[in-house]
Amino acid sequence: MNDEIIAVDPGRQKCGVAVVGRGGVVVKMVVETVSLGGVVSELAEQYKIRTVVVGNRTSHNAAVKIIEGVEINGGPPTIELVDEHRSTDEARGRYWIDHPPRGLARLWPVTLRVPPVPVDDYVAVILAERYFAKNNIKRQ
Repeated sequence: MNDEIIAVDPGRQKCGVAVVGRGGVVVKMVVETVSLGGVVSELAEQYKIRTVVVGNRTSHNAAVKIIEGVEINGGPPTIELVDEHRSTDEARGRYWIDHPPRGLARLWPVTLRVPPVPVDDYVAVILAERYFAKNNIKRQ
């Protein structure tokens, strides 16, 4: 089994995509939904990945169809659905850990802070972590 997976936070216009392994995050990005198939194909080829984890909420059916149409390393991808419940809230918290607010914004409660950029890439990482936890795959 390859240690890395591709995780996708599906959306109508944009998707979070991450390559995550037992050692942590390899790459994460936000891409337009129309380019999802190409991005997944490139990442799968580059990192020799066959498993794609997809969040089970907004637009996941469309994302799954796009990914099913991609040939990964000579065959169809293995697609696993993962529960997305409250993952965006968790991602916002992680964003602020990585990018602490400055000035008076530091005094605002975390629940009132809105990141200035999409956090779909952070959501993809969280989905990968949930997949690993669900399947009892230990991270280093």
